[in-house]
Amino acid sequence: MHNEKLDLNLLAVFDSLMRERSVTRAGEQLGLSQSAMSHAVNRLRSFFDDPLFVKTGQGMQPTPKSESLAPTILALMATIRGQVLSQAQFDPASAMRVFTLCMTDMGELVFLPPLIKRLRELAPHCTLRTRQVPLPQVEPLLASGEVDLALGSLRAAPQGLFQQQLFMHRFVTLVSVKNKEVGDEMTLEQFQRMPHIVVTLAGRSSEAYDSALEEQGVKRNIFLSTPHFLVVPLLLDQHPDLIATVPQELGNVFGGYGVVKVLEPPLPLPSFALRQHWHPRFHQDPAIIWLRELVKETFDGYPWDGARAWR
Repeated sequence: MHNEKLDLNLLAVFDSLMRERSVTRAGEQLGLSQSAMSHAVNRLRSFFDDPLFVKTGQGMQPTPKSESLAPTILALMATIRGQVLSQAQFDPASAMRVFTLCMTDMGELVFLPPLIKRLRELAPHCTLRTRQVPLPQVEPLLASGEVDLALGSLRAAPQGLFQQQLFMHRFVTLVSVKNKEVGDEMTLEQFQRMPHIVVTLAGRSSEAYDSALEEQGVKRNIFLSTPHFLVVPLLLDQHPDLIATVPQELGNVFGGYGVVKVLEPPLPLPSFALRQHWHPRFHQDPAIIWLRELVKETFDGYPWDGARAWR
């Protein structure tokens, strides 16, 4: 490490590179040209006397030196964004920022279309990125600023996060339109006998959902467990004897495909709150305040029918 003074702007370059793993994307986030970013990276390498980031097939990967520096630098930059810059105003009409949301594939399918529509109307120079991560990683990513908001039914949400309820979601049962046995209503006998597709998140199904079935003495005939919602309508279409129970907002979207019928389950099932979560570091950040308000307003009165979700 050289004795020259470190330009604090270079820490922003390091922070962005560590999160983006791409010189081009990091430059876009910082508003720097390719040549300016390359010059900044070379200055960082010279100061720390280390390559810091090495180009690989998976992008710019940090060296051991970078990984040892990252916790301190990322925490410092998060503090600057969350506390120092929180005094600044956020103008969505002119802001250039990448907002990062943590959500499941279901969240991407159901919530992104209306959210993207509102964002492009109100903040035309901002962009979105989504990430799917295991639950234990949610809090650290929110704390570091790598993720701005986490949206979902986090029934075991990490402690210390702020949260706001967006709406309650309930369950519906899906059956192929090709199925000749089930009409407009499903019987409890059919529900128990027919083979189920079950979507499990984080390697397990909904404990509250299973508990509700157990309390009513109902057992499902589980044929397939999968971590992905998006495969459900395809499988139901190709195997009409299967059924699946999914959140209503997702069922509305799948029903619009024309390959499945959306039915009321033949027994009472619990509803769950969908919330947005954020870290106290960024509670007063004007950009994150604006984003939270945008999400809340976008889903006011949700769930809608499947058609409105795509308009």
